[in-house]
Amino acid sequence: MRFALPCVILLYCLGAQAADLETLADQPRWRALLHINPGATLRDRQRSYVDDDDFFLAADGADDPLAELRATRRALAPADAAERCRFPARYRFLAEHLGWNDPAPFAHCADYQEWRAAVHAKRAVLVFPASYLNSPSSMFGHTLMRLDQGDDGAVWLSWAINFGAVTTEQDNSLFYIYRGLAGGYPGRFNLVPYVQKIQQYSNMESRDIWEYTLDLDQSEIDWMIDHLWELKDINFDYYFFDENCSFRLLELVEVARPGSGLLDDLRFAELPVNTVRALDQEGLVTERHYRPSKEQELQALSDRLDAGERALARRLADDPAVAESAAFQAYPEPRRALMARAAYRYVRFVNRKAARTEEVAGRSFALLSLVNRLPPVPEPVPAAKAPPEQGHGSQMLAAAGGQRGADDFGELTYRLTYHDLLDNRRGFLAGAQIQGLGVTLRSTESQAVNLEALDLVSIRSLAPRNEFSKPLSWYVEGGLERAWAGRRRLARYVQGGAGGSWRLGNAQPYLLASARAENNSDFAPLITTGGGAEAGILYHAGRWQWQLSSAGHYFTNDVYRHRSTLAVQYALARQHGLRAEVEREGWRGDGDTEFKLQWRWYFD
Repeated sequence: MRFALPCVILLYCLGAQAADLETLADQPRWRALLHINPGATLRDRQRSYVDDDDFFLAADGADDPLAELRATRRALAPADAAERCRFPARYRFLAEHLGWNDPAPFAHCADYQEWRAAVHAKRAVLVFPASYLNSPSSMFGHTLMRLDQGDDGAVWLSWAINFGAVTTEQDNSLFYIYRGLAGGYPGRFNLVPYVQKIQQYSNMESRDIWEYTLDLDQSEIDWMIDHLWELKDINFDYYFFDENCSFRLLELVEVARPGSGLLDDLRFAELPVNTVRALDQEGLVTERHYRPSKEQELQALSDRLDAGERALARRLADDPAVAESAAFQAYPEPRRALMARAAYRYVRFVNRKAARTEEVAGRSFALLSLVNRLPPVPEPVPAAKAPPEQGHGSQMLAAAGGQRGADDFGELTYRLTYHDLLDNRRGFLAGAQIQGLGVTLRSTESQAVNLEALDLVSIRSLAPRNEFSKPLSWYVEGGLERAWAGRRRLARYVQGGAGGSWRLGNAQPYLLASARAENNSDFAPLITTGGGAEAGILYHAGRWQWQLSSAGHYFTNDVYRHRSTLAVQYALARQHGLRAEVEREGWRGDGDTEFKLQWRWYFD
């Protein structure tokens, strides 16, 4: 009987400890450390998002947070445990909750201590490089985290946390999109100097950068850094739409501040701008900073010059000897200084991606010398843009009514993402359109509800040309739409083109050559191809957006089809718009006219 009481106490203690572990396994921070989120994406099964056995200490750790906690406690308990060196954030979690008091828990972890001495921060900043249509991985923008060592703004000493797909040099754009959509790439976190990202995004790709300081204290930042060590060389599944760079950064913030609510909802698509909005809505953004691209800085200089001065600055960039010409000397010194600065900036900008040659270096030095000889002038500052999170929601639902020929119709449209040329452009890249997965259903008096269109993708980049920049305007789109071929019926198509665009005040005319491949049941060939052109003009004035366009294609089976459209949208509010559209679709000797009035609601 004298052993009964100690045994009862031992059994009680073991039971209490087991109960404590069960409670700990449900703690938000433990689940965040395992990347088991309260919300979900399409592939979530209430298990860890980590797709790497090396991350788990229990055989079923990905599915069972309690089993992983028990295995972690056993592995990390010895003072000299190697697993402490792999999982410093897990050790910190257990030490806080189980009362471990080792004064030097990582004394035997030389690699970790060396890394941790180099990677430290007093401030965390979310960085949003704007959309870049010439790269499939960055069409919607990108997000990364910056770790600042101090509060002095010395970002060249900062680290950047980036999550991305592990690709190869052989992957072309189409292959990248396919594998990105299908989860064919592993994704990993990596840590690089932030100046490399500025060079890549702002200087090389001419992307504006928005920086958002986060309301995280020192302890929360340390949690995030320690967990980043645990993720070194660890693979995740990478999906282009949801389990992407933005989703993973929210998981890091959840480790820093568990229970933040950032990951509570179902995520059908996680766009970078939605990540910024989520952090802002949860009160985690304390300030924002706009970093214009080199192209925007050049544009700000160009805008200070009139047409004659821009032409002369362009000649000066090609031949610095123009500075001695009578035409250049006729201008007052302040104007010459602006032209010289614009010419120098242009030479640096257009040669930013190529290896510098002696000829380019000579022109650059001559222009810089000219700038220094002329009196200094205030550096033009690019106008601050509306931050991307203030733009409309990325999804859209629209209801419309109208008439085509003699038939009245009602219409319902849903678009998963993201923005078209007539949507309110506040917070978006001007002249850019990215639409994906849109469906339109139409009902007429004489017919039941029918599929009117299924837009798989529609991307347009109408970048204006000027003396200092000659970008190519282009577009590509594909899906199903109703088109005329003896009768109006659904046709499967892929279409694209390229050309030029220009800016005339608030107007932007454009001209594009185009090609189309179509699968139409009324055409004899399986695939019918055609070529043509599109011309149009965009006009922006306050809340109003206008577009007049006309496009036509001549097909190899001698079918000719054209479509002309006048559309206008008024932004009723940030999330609401009213659009009116008149369209004339014509073919040889005949055609139909359609009018439509549409209310559009945007949401996240």
